[in-house]
Amino acid sequence: MAKKIRRSAPTPRGPSPSGGSSAQPPSGAPRRRRKRVNAQLVTDFTIQLSTLVEAGIPVVKALKILEGQTQSGPFKLVLGDLVEAVSGGAPLSESMAKHEGVFDDLYSNMVRAGEAGGVLDQILERLATFREKAAEIQSNIRGAMIYPAVILVVAMAVMSAVIVWVIPRFKEIFDSFSVELPGVTQMLLDISDFTVHYWYVAFGVPAALLMLHGAMMRRGGGYRYSIHNLFLKLPVIGGVVSHSLIATFTRTFGTLIQAGVPHLDALGIIRGATTNDVLRAGIEDIRRTVREGEGLARPMGETGLFDDLVVNMVDVGEETGELDRMLLKVADAYEVQVDRRIEAMFKLLEPALLVLIAGIVGFIVVALFMPLLEIMSTLGSM
Repeated sequence: MAKKIRRSAPTPRGPSPSGGSSAQPPSGAPRRRRKRVNAQLVTDFTIQLSTLVEAGIPVVKALKILEGQTQSGPFKLVLGDLVEAVSGGAPLSESMAKHEGVFDDLYSNMVRAGEAGGVLDQILERLATFREKAAEIQSNIRGAMIYPAVILVVAMAVMSAVIVWVIPRFKEIFDSFSVELPGVTQMLLDISDFTVHYWYVAFGVPAALLMLHGAMMRRGGGYRYSIHNLFLKLPVIGGVVSHSLIATFTRTFGTLIQAGVPHLDALGIIRGATTNDVLRAGIEDIRRTVREGEGLARPMGETGLFDDLVVNMVDVGEETGELDRMLLKVADAYEVQVDRRIEAMFKLLEPALLVLIAGIVGFIVVALFMPLLEIMSTLGSM
């Protein structure tokens, strides 16, 4: 269940003496390229705006109050633009839609629905709840990945140092005694020799492949679709990714329907907001079928992305007219499962990484000390 947001109205501060927005540059002044706005600032703004609107303060005045208490920076400039636009008669949703980098399609469309239904304060509160829940899930995933990532980076750095600087010293010792080397030792020495003489290949090729992968992922198309599809089919990881996508889809869809956004429009918004190409293609198939007059449950099941529980819950929601509530229940359940799976996965991953690193270190030690033992044995018999 999503945690309840503690409402706290900001301390009102009046607009600048000139009556205009203090964030606006002088007339004719060139506009700077705006930096990215922190997502938490937008969430805090949403909570505060909801509180002010619920208290009966007009939107323009509420925006001026929030702009006045916002510290100088990119978001203050955005609020200044909103104050100017809304003061000129533009709807808040339309003004927000012009700042796609700050207020995405989901945000502006929900605000539009709130304006149309006269429940802007309630819509803003739902938006804030949605954003806080999404941020909590992302934070949990990032936090769980930090320790394994640090272990991998340190292990790779140590292994690289051993291969480049330590193993060549052992090679000099072996050459000086003209000892016959075991196969594993010779393989290790060959790897070290190649890395030292062709370091630009050993380190450059992986770096180039990573850069190429990143470029192709940003470009999209068949390659990115295949990678996204692969992640869904991987053991353990695939289940986490799948459940995370289902949780995000159902919470977003349920929040939009609850705000009064039509189903087709809501599906279009989610399709544009998702970063997974497999889910995007599935949503497009659902949207195409729903446009022809069918319900949601059957096309959702046919995509293969949603299990029977989700499909049945959606089917019941459509029959009872409580689709939004059913979707949010599914989201709550799957978010709990995602948290549990992530916790279990990383509890297994950490010792697995340690065992893998220990195995590599053990291989290097055995490969290097086998010839040394033979040399010591030869010297002892002399």
